[in-house]
Amino acid sequence: MDPPDSSLRPTGRSCPSATAGHATGRVLMGHGGGGLLTQELIRRVFLQAFGQPSDGLADAAVLEPAAGRLAFTTDAFVVRPLFFPGGSIGELAVNGTVNDLAMVAAMPRYLAASFVIEEGLAIADLSRIAQGMAAAAAEAGVRIVAGDTKVVERGHGDGVYITTSGIGHVPPGISLSSRHVAAGDIVLVSGTIGDHGMAIMKVRENLGFEADITSDTAALHTLVADILRCCTATRLLRDPTRGGLATCLNEIADQARLGLEIDEQAVPVAASVAAGCELLGLDVWQIANEGKLVAIVPASHAEDVLQAMRDHPQGRQAAVVGQVVADHPGRVVTRTAIGGRRVVPMPVGELLPRIC
Repeated sequence: MDPPDSSLRPTGRSCPSATAGHATGRVLMGHGGGGLLTQELIRRVFLQAFGQPSDGLADAAVLEPAAGRLAFTTDAFVVRPLFFPGGSIGELAVNGTVNDLAMVAAMPRYLAASFVIEEGLAIADLSRIAQGMAAAAAEAGVRIVAGDTKVVERGHGDGVYITTSGIGHVPPGISLSSRHVAAGDIVLVSGTIGDHGMAIMKVRENLGFEADITSDTAALHTLVADILRCCTATRLLRDPTRGGLATCLNEIADQARLGLEIDEQAVPVAASVAAGCELLGLDVWQIANEGKLVAIVPASHAEDVLQAMRDHPQGRQAAVVGQVVADHPGRVVTRTAIGGRRVVPMPVGELLPRIC
């Protein structure tokens, strides 16, 4: 009998043992290989946070269908740093996807999450992110039912990127669209703008602001439900994330082919955020938000909707900020503090990288 082929013998370059990742406390390339290390990572991090699926670890989740219309969305999150005042990339991933569903009036039901993890990330940090996701999902009343993990070489990522997809149920009789927006409608904002972006900037750039600035990341579907109970004729909802309020309003004006007149002084901004933007030369209207919405409603319902928003924890600082007009279609114009008027442009280029 021929001697065993030496090429088949284990070598020092063989896959690390299934205890290696636990021993080092870091994500290894082997964690993305699909073998024992992958199973260890899933068991120690994700199943511990999200729980064991009722149908086991299958290749797809089998879901109970909902009556009526379904909403489906997907998003990716690449924020740096991974942890910031008010949350982490984990809460951001859940809340951001829940809010995308909420903006079309859908009540969120299921989420899926995929993780692209950089080699060397501390497993404790990954667990903390997963636990944050689990807590945010529980608070939103949504289940994380499917997921995936991949590992990339050190230096090819910012710790972890997360892609989430969500499914929600749209109640009957509700239709939100820019097609419904009409001249005379009222524009409302649910609270102070720029909080999330400035919270990220403060941590990332080690800015010595005396005042605390906390991200506004939050799920908005219950606020949306209160708005719709108050006004089933609500025209449109949007969350001003990347590009901030300026991008959001410009998109609405462009899609509705109508103009927006905004009172600059009526837009709520925290004093600490305003000071930070002034110090850095940033326009607060262009700073990302992760827990605010813009609502367009008929003028006849504006006061009732405003009160409903202020009665909700996520809308206590809500304000009427302007109206829809037939003039200057596709443009956003503000009335300034000194009585002048200026056009609010769509932001151009990359403002704040790795912010959501």
